[in-house]
Amino acid sequence: MTGTSEGSGYLAVDSGGSGLRAVVGTAERGPLARRESREPVRTGERGIDPEHFMAQLVPLVRALTAEAGAVPLTTVVVGAAGLASLGDGLRAELPGALAREWGVRRVALAADAVTAYVGALGPRPGAVIAGGTGLIVIGTDLTGWRRADGWGHLLGDCGGGAWIGRAGLEAALRAHDGRESGSAGLLACAEEEFGPVAGLPGALYPRPDRPAVLASFAPRVAACADEDPVAAGILRAAARHMADSAAAVCPSGGEPCIALTGGLFKLGDPLLGPLEEELEQRLPQGRRVPAEGDPLHGAVRIAAELSTGSLTLPSDGTMLSVTTRSGD
Repeated sequence: MTGTSEGSGYLAVDSGGSGLRAVVGTAERGPLARRESREPVRTGERGIDPEHFMAQLVPLVRALTAEAGAVPLTTVVVGAAGLASLGDGLRAELPGALAREWGVRRVALAADAVTAYVGALGPRPGAVIAGGTGLIVIGTDLTGWRRADGWGHLLGDCGGGAWIGRAGLEAALRAHDGRESGSAGLLACAEEEFGPVAGLPGALYPRPDRPAVLASFAPRVAACADEDPVAAGILRAAARHMADSAAAVCPSGGEPCIALTGGLFKLGDPLLGPLEEELEQRLPQGRRVPAEGDPLHGAVRIAAELSTGSLTLPSDGTMLSVTTRSGD
């Protein structure tokens, strides 16, 4: 890859469940304009739909370049939720579509876990726990990527918001039934939130946004944890799951960095306290550091390094793939 000039720019995109966020900038001047759309990119038989992605992106970039000025886009980085398992269509079609639309020569497609990692830690070895409705942990020794969990609310995402909320509702239903290990406090919270719990299965199961609905109960679990041992036990179990996943992907040598990113950790001390203890037990060699930024910040960082030929992160076929077109 060759270096960039002041006249060449990058586009960094974060594509997730709430839509697209995008930044235009240059390596020299940094981010120059930022925009977002509220419509998520569709998924279909081929996974993430590249045509719908471009239909969303083109007007966004038009607005960005109007604000940033005449910045020729030579480099694009896209961090996308589901890219590792649903990204075949994007990998096949997006580099060509970007070249036709804007003359882009360098394209990096990254799983959102990778942009979360880079946003939090940059090019340092370690592990990042990314927690929201779901939960994925990613680690690197800077020669390859390792991931743990991120399998969705039916098969995994253990310790994530939906997992915590579901466990809290299970404890509420145990109390409703008179079974052991139920929580009267969580039962009261559940009925405040959803109405009589006997109607909860009928209200919840048909909904397409079940994970988000389950996750909406996680703050109530955290709020009960100080005085409710069942709620506290749920958060301790969540912390143990996270630490197990971090131990599975964290590099074994040296003093790897460990960071947390995502809205789940707004639950605060009821979750962070047990998590610190579990990480200390499972990864005593790790050094806890605050996350520097979010996944969009990670996409911007990758874009700036890719545009100057200084990208040192490992690439592979699914987690981070880089395409350079002829003429570069």
